[in-house]
Amino acid sequence: MPSIRSLTMTLDAVNENGTFSEGDRLTGKVTLDLIKEITVQSLYIKAKGDAVVRWTQKRGDHSHTHTAQRRYFKLKQFLVPVESKDTIIPRGTHVYKFSFNIPPGSMPSSFKGTHGKIVYKLEAALSRSWRMDREVEKEIHFVSKSFPNLQSLMSSQVASAKKEMGLFSKGHVQMDVTVDRRAYAPGQTVAIVAKINNSSSSDVTPKFSLIQDVLFHASSDMKQERTVIHKVVDSCIRAYTEKSVRCVIRIPHGQIQTIENCEIISVEYYLKVYLDISFAFNPEVTFPVVILPPDLALGTQPGVAAGPYPAGATGGPSNSNFPPLAASRHSSPASPHSGSHRYLGAQRYSAPGPAYPASPQMYAAPPNVYWGQPAHMRGGYNNPVPQHASPYGSPFSSSSSTSVLHPPPTAPTFHPSPSAPEIQPSPSAPFNISPTAPSYDSLPSTPMMNIDFLSQSDEPPPAYSLLFPSSATDTPDANK
Repeated sequence: MPSIRSLTMTLDAVNENGTFSEGDRLTGKVTLDLIKEITVQSLYIKAKGDAVVRWTQKRGDHSHTHTAQRRYFKLKQFLVPVESKDTIIPRGTHVYKFSFNIPPGSMPSSFKGTHGKIVYKLEAALSRSWRMDREVEKEIHFVSKSFPNLQSLMSSQVASAKKEMGLFSKGHVQMDVTVDRRAYAPGQTVAIVAKINNSSSSDVTPKFSLIQDVLFHASSDMKQERTVIHKVVDSCIRAYTEKSVRCVIRIPHGQIQTIENCEIISVEYYLKVYLDISFAFNPEVTFPVVILPPDLALGTQPGVAAGPYPAGATGGPSNSNFPPLAASRHSSPASPHSGSHRYLGAQRYSAPGPAYPASPQMYAAPPNVYWGQPAHMRGGYNNPVPQHASPYGSPFSSSSSTSVLHPPPTAPTFHPSPSAPEIQPSPSAPFNISPTAPSYDSLPSTPMMNIDFLSQSDEPPPAYSLLFPSSATDTPDANK
């Protein structure tokens, strides 16, 4: 009469799909139902993940077997203490709880193929002296979430192909194809648009195929399995015509997801678009396709934010205390001369812009806010804005703002640009020179005279000795 009625195992689910991923916690129970008392050596449970590849290849009269194996983790937990050599367990039903943490890191999803498999499972074993071990196992449906750069997989794909006809026809064929994105989940659809210009004398037929490639690697050899998941044939395009063809291919439910993080097994998908031409090589374009788990694909839909920023937001995070220009009601366009917003050469200017009450407002900017100027415009006029109390407080309260803002000086003193030439007024016209203007002293060798040589009068011109006294004294010596 047997002593053990049953040895069973239950695994707690962490989601409605019953799948597990990197970092998840495995919890459950092992139930041992005994008809009578037994003595056991050990009762333990193991959790492990392995990838195995094996196939046999015949070469003449000989055959060679290719094998490869990769282990991703192995965890073990004893349910009966192992301090003593033998442990007596009384009759009845005994429940043992277990708990494991799946290690983090990149691991491939569960897979079973013709020449290999990737399996994650739990194994419980009861060992007794002079008896066969009683074992029970349960497979873990593991779904990898290791897909880097998810957002880049949502961008559209574009490719083109052109073929010059040969012996049996004339002209050429041009095909431009666009696919809406690269990553899909089972049940979603692939949208394809192909613009075909048939400038040849032959008829062409556009065809679309979704293809799966499974590669097995072992001992520097490879085995490949190719399967056409879905194929669509469109209507024929006559010679010397143009047509835009639209095609939709649905990813089948339950389709195996892409596996790219296993060294010995890989599962890849691609979309093939080609033109079937009689008596000629078919021009074609291919697009890689990635099949994701459903929960990952939901977070990468177009228009869905994949981070802490809202959908449609542009740019990165800002440390500024001011509201962004896109959300502000007082936004103003940047000056074409202002350069980069990090331009630090415009931290000072000498005067505020003059007010023009009669002219219309040029830009609707926040009150009492002046945008920065480049160094070559320092001292010039800014765009006129009304001067009221700033609703944002002092611009000097935050040093981390990306845009440099400065309050206008209180004294409206105008300083001319140093690079501008000074225009000297006519001596006959009255002009008050600003104290800041540079003054020029007369040369010490030139005598100061109050004679206006340019005025018209009947008086004779001044004597030569009066104009050049030193030359007059040297004249006698010059005549010697």
